[in-house]
Amino acid sequence: MGDYPLGVSRPPLGVRDLPEPEQVFGVPRLGPWQVVKFAIGPSLIALGISIGSGEWLLGPQAVGQFGFVGVGWVILVSAVLQTFYNVECARTVMATGEAPVVAWGRVPPGVWLWVPLSVFVVIFAFIAGGWAASAGQGVYALVHGEPPPAGAEEPRLWAIALLVLVFLLTASARRISRTLELANWVMVGSILVALLIVDLLVVPWEIWWEGIRGLVTPAAPPAGITATQLGGLAGFTALVSGLNWYVMGHYRDKGYGMGYHTGFISGLRGGGGGLRDVGVTFPDDDLNRGRWRRWYRLLLLDMWGVFFVGAMLGMLLPTILMAYAVQLAGERPTAANVPTFVAAALDESYGRGAFYVALAVGVLILFSTQLGIFEGMVRVATDAAHATSPRLRRLVEGDPRRFYYPFMLTLLVVIAVVLHLALPVNLVQWSANMSNLGALIYPFLLMYLNSRLPRPARPRPWHYVLLVANVLFFGFFFVNFVADLVGDPLVTF
Repeated sequence: MGDYPLGVSRPPLGVRDLPEPEQVFGVPRLGPWQVVKFAIGPSLIALGISIGSGEWLLGPQAVGQFGFVGVGWVILVSAVLQTFYNVECARTVMATGEAPVVAWGRVPPGVWLWVPLSVFVVIFAFIAGGWAASAGQGVYALVHGEPPPAGAEEPRLWAIALLVLVFLLTASARRISRTLELANWVMVGSILVALLIVDLLVVPWEIWWEGIRGLVTPAAPPAGITATQLGGLAGFTALVSGLNWYVMGHYRDKGYGMGYHTGFISGLRGGGGGLRDVGVTFPDDDLNRGRWRRWYRLLLLDMWGVFFVGAMLGMLLPTILMAYAVQLAGERPTAANVPTFVAAALDESYGRGAFYVALAVGVLILFSTQLGIFEGMVRVATDAAHATSPRLRRLVEGDPRRFYYPFMLTLLVVIAVVLHLALPVNLVQWSANMSNLGALIYPFLLMYLNSRLPRPARPRPWHYVLLVANVLFFGFFFVNFVADLVGDPLVTF
């Protein structure tokens, strides 16, 4: 059906009809149950990362130290802006079948700037491994019945063991994205149900009310909190602010829109191959306009109905539990003890059963984050290399798994070394503020690409306004983080 030129330095997109959702998911009719069973998915992978470092570490730490008012509204604004940004990233994926890291190569000046830079930024943001180190602390406490002593080696070994578990999970998969979805159905569901039950049983209603009120009350940040701490909270509320795009490639692997025509990365049990190096888009006609609207409604349901709601619950439930733990303990958490602070406080008042439940929830939260981040770094590098290097495609004989798994093992070794360099929560704050750097770059790339998509897929004018709001909100925190790093912060409270 011809070609569709988009941007610079990448081949034109192919042109084919959008598939019907029923065709992609293999069902005769897409009713409510089929939507839940088959169409919901990429949001769960994003939510598994989301309910993690921000929600279990940075959010509770900030609330535990400074209270809800003045902190909560940052959480709400961040979650709204990020969910909208996710939709715009997924729009590109659905309309072209290309993962975002590949699509960035179509933006001037071209592929040799944006693709390697994007891989570098994602790996640089997450290579510190704070998410893995914190999970290792939780496993240590679960095994030994007490938080680890300062500087202990064993939590790091547990963190490395969990990285190996991620490798084994992906290696055992037929389709890696589907395995991640199923794992997150179990983990995210268990996390939210367990947190809800524990909070209903032990957290006083006045703390519930304070938490909810804090989310919707605009107020000046509390005295004593730094903009770097707020920036870490903003960056890791919901997902990873400007770098959220690195997870949105799962919509391609799920088969959303034109992703159905471009393939996916399979596990070692899958068939391999089948991943196109150039995307495909659709013609602007009545048939495809109708199909696009159906896919877009599914995307909005997946993002706003699952991701946004889950992210808000995932921040509210742990933070009110932390606020109650601070009351019980009579002290505030520190960067060193925040991964096990709640469990230790519940142990004092409710016994060992509560201690182990809190620890198990914390380990699940942090492992779901570890799973998504570690696999995501490998996925971004694999997609970039496969799409932009004909030489690599020849070397791996068109099978991206031959790059994916060796790279994952290499990254595992590097993170194992980096884990020994700093406190877990300090590493997480570094990653979160580096994520805000992405907000100064990628909304502009999205504006360029999405304004050039086939007409039915283009955003409305107010969408661009909200993308600029992402730049201003998260960009402020990154600029302040850099100023704080090299001298004095621009803003103190």
